[in-house]
Amino acid sequence: MSHPSISTHRVDQVVCISVDDGRANAFSPSLLVALSEELAEAEADSEVGAVVIAGNQKAFFAGFDLDVIGSGDAKAITEMTTSGGAFIRQAYGASVPVVAASTGHAVAAGALLLCGCDYRVGVDGPVKIGLNEVAIALTLPRWALLIAGERLSKRYLQVSVANAQIFDGSGAVDAGFLDEVTTADQVVARAIEVAQGFAEQLDAKAYAATVRNLRGGLLGEMDAAVASDRAAAGL
Repeated sequence: MSHPSISTHRVDQVVCISVDDGRANAFSPSLLVALSEELAEAEADSEVGAVVIAGNQKAFFAGFDLDVIGSGDAKAITEMTTSGGAFIRQAYGASVPVVAASTGHAVAAGALLLCGCDYRVGVDGPVKIGLNEVAIALTLPRWALLIAGERLSKRYLQVSVANAQIFDGSGAVDAGFLDEVTTADQVVARAIEVAQGFAEQLDAKAYAATVRNLRGGLLGEMDAAVASDRAAAGL
């Protein structure tokens, strides 16, 4: 499924999936489907050793599409949010390393996708990164709490999740949303460099098997949480 906001290019063994909707890269239902298909296609290519997911100059990704959330359609909202959970789970369980090029702000579901990537490169500057759901009267679903609890620093987990604290680039490294920061114009290049290093240094079969062993328990819990939310909504 093609999507007007998505472009892909290949650099040696790395597939870079870039998203630019001209705004803040909100996760719409159609975007989530297209991203899932792009990632699956990259995984299926034996010549691909790693994937980079990049945003635009303003944002990596914002949260879910507010038009859908504001519609009041409970089934549509759950369809979108569980698709988001399934995609983040897909990234975390991918058979190749997934590197985030966090080119700008990353809030709500965008910050959760950072948690679902192997390595995260962000902007060294006044970007906004974090889980703002509680501040905007939303409750994080269980699948989101699972991935946040897995990847965020234990010292920052409470303030990140329950208190909706937002971090700048360096603060996001301390909190566990990012692994390193660099200048805005170098984020994508550095993410591709990291991904290429993974592709060259890691044995593909050993990586995939280790991910299943290391993350399998959490991935199963995320699957169950997504399925539970869908069942409760009658989907």
